[in-house]
Amino acid sequence: MKIAHFSWEFPPVIYGGLGTFAAEITQKQEYFGNEVTVFSLNQDNKYKTYENWNGIDIYRPKILDLTQTFNLFAAHELRMWGTNLKFFADVVSYNTTSATQLVNILVKKENRSFDIIDAHDWLGIIGGMVIKKELKIPLVFHVHSTEYGRSIGNGSHTIKNIEYDGGQVADRVITVSYAMKEELEKLGFPSENIRVCWNGVDPTKYDPNKVSEGEKQQLRRIYGISENENMLFFIGRLVTVKGVYNLVKSMPYILEEYPNTKLVILGIGDLEGELKSLSHQLNIQNNIIFRTEFIDEKDRIIHYGASDCVILPSTYEPFGIVCTEAMSMEKPTVVGATGTNGFREQIIPDGDKKCGIHINPHDPKDIAWGVKEILKLEDKGRLIGKNARERVIDTFSWDSVAKRTIDIYKELV
Repeated sequence: MKIAHFSWEFPPVIYGGLGTFAAEITQKQEYFGNEVTVFSLNQDNKYKTYENWNGIDIYRPKILDLTQTFNLFAAHELRMWGTNLKFFADVVSYNTTSATQLVNILVKKENRSFDIIDAHDWLGIIGGMVIKKELKIPLVFHVHSTEYGRSIGNGSHTIKNIEYDGGQVADRVITVSYAMKEELEKLGFPSENIRVCWNGVDPTKYDPNKVSEGEKQQLRRIYGISENENMLFFIGRLVTVKGVYNLVKSMPYILEEYPNTKLVILGIGDLEGELKSLSHQLNIQNNIIFRTEFIDEKDRIIHYGASDCVILPSTYEPFGIVCTEAMSMEKPTVVGATGTNGFREQIIPDGDKKCGIHINPHDPKDIAWGVKEILKLEDKGRLIGKNARERVIDTFSWDSVAKRTIDIYKELV
C-alpha cells in the first residue's frame, strides 16, 4: 500500500507516546513492503523540508506564523489561549500546508498516488479531512487520546469539535484500547467505524539483558540509592491525569513499612513546583528524586533496568506505552486501572500469568498498597516481571501492531 501519515510528532521531535508510536509503526509498515510517507510539523522551521529516514519519505513543510491573523477572527475561547494560540495556529498551518503539498505537488504535479491517509489525533486530522475531500482517498482517524479525557471533561471546545468532525468524516477510526473505544462511543463517534489496535514495544530494544549491572549501579549511585534500598520509578508528564500527585502522597504510607525506599520521578510538566513543595510538606524530600528533563531512549532503558518497581498511577491513559516498555524490561508494574485506562488491558493482576498490580489511582493509600504488594515478595516481583515480558512478546510486538493496522486499512482499500 501507499500510506500517508499525518503526525505532528516524529523523530527527532518526540514529546510523548505519539512520537514513539509514529516512528515504530511507519518503520514496520515500510519493512512489510508498503510505501510510507509522513507529514510532520516543522518545529520552529529548523528542520529539512524533506528527508528519507529508514526508507520513509518525511516532509516537514515550512509553516507561516498565522497567530496575528487568527486573532482577527478566532472564537473567544481560542483568543483566551493567549501566547498558546501560536501553537494552535502552527498546527493549522502545518495541516493546510502539508495537505496542499500532498495534493498539488506530490499528486497533481509529480503524479504520485496514495491509497490511504492515516491522521493522528486532532493535530493531524484537519489535513486528513482536506485530502479526503480533494482526492477521495479513504481516511483513517487514529485517536490516541481526546481533549475530553486529557482535560478531565474540560478543555477546548474547538479541539473537541475538530475531533468530533474527524470521527464523522473518517472512514475508519483506529483507537488504542477498548477503554478508549467506549469513550469515543460516548462522545458520539460511530461505533461501527471504530477498530481497536493496541500499541506495542520493541522487545529486542527494551531487553533487560542489554543493561549491564555496572550501568544499573552507576545510575543508582548518581541518585544516591544504595544496594539495600528499593528504587521505585515513575516516568511521564508531570500533569494531573498521570496521577503523580497522588503517587507522592502515597510515599509516607510506603515508607512506614519500607523506610529504605526512594522514588525517582522522571518527566516535565506544570506540576513540578507543586510536587516538590508537597514532598517538603510531607517531609519526604530525601526519599524523592526529581529529574525534570527529557532524556534519550538509551538512558530511559537504563532507568527501567535499575528500578525495582515501576509505578504508573494514571487516572486517564488511553494506552500507555511506558507500561509496555516497563513490562518488556521485566519490571513488576503498578498501574491505575479506573476510568479510561489502557493500562488495565496490558497488566494481568492475578493468576499464573500475573504481571503487575491494578490500583485505584485516586487513592494514595491504594497506590501504596499496590507498591507494598510488590516489595513484600521475596523476589521483589522478579517472577511477575518475567511474566510481563512474556506477555509483551506474545501480544505487544510492533510486528503484530503493524499487521493489525494494515488489516484495518484493507477494509477500505
